[in-house]
Amino acid sequence: MNNTRILVVDDEPIIISTVQAYLEREGYTVLAASDGPTALKVASTLQPDLIVLDVMLPGMDGIEVLQQLRQKSHVCVMLLTAKTDEMDKIVGLTMGADDYLTKPFSPRELVARVKAILRRGRSASADDSVLTFRHLRVDPGARRVWKDHEPVELTSIEFALLYALAQRRGRVLSREQLIEQVWGYDYYGDERVTDVHIWRIRKKIEDDPMNPTLITTVRGAGYRFEDEPA
Repeated sequence: MNNTRILVVDDEPIIISTVQAYLEREGYTVLAASDGPTALKVASTLQPDLIVLDVMLPGMDGIEVLQQLRQKSHVCVMLLTAKTDEMDKIVGLTMGADDYLTKPFSPRELVARVKAILRRGRSASADDSVLTFRHLRVDPGARRVWKDHEPVELTSIEFALLYALAQRRGRVLSREQLIEQVWGYDYYGDERVTDVHIWRIRKKIEDDPMNPTLITTVRGAGYRFEDEPA
């Protein structure tokens, strides 16, 4: 039985009912909220596994909801944004959203994205090797990271990106390779999404994020993990 709970937050009843129908067809339990405060209350009390969050909410918008969520939770979040609101996408990813989908959207694509996010969050097993470097220790089984023995809090997508890079220390991985590794080969979104998440990871693990030494940029090619083996 599928016990996965998904919270859908949108002020348009037709969107909630449509998304709910498609997700329930896949066996998910769907919770609903039509405004920010209700979404925060439901998220706090019922602990959903993933939140589909519209940016354009009355009163408290989705970006503010996301910001408050990230103060106390690493729940997976997929934003719904208007097609023309490029800044909302960047700000949302910067605040810690895992992915975004632009309106109008295909419900089938939304379901595919939800599955990909949840699959990514559960992909590591307890048997996966712990990666130990001079500065970082990455444990895929526990999905935990330490920098110089201090724990580092990463979102699901940030962990997946860091682990993908750390597994291939010294090799350059392009945006396309990272997307296929982390989001899946059928990802429909913008490749630049990787840049925002890499920036967030650097803020958490680099001594100087503006001059990174652990995850470096290879101009025109991609990113390379360079922490030295322990």
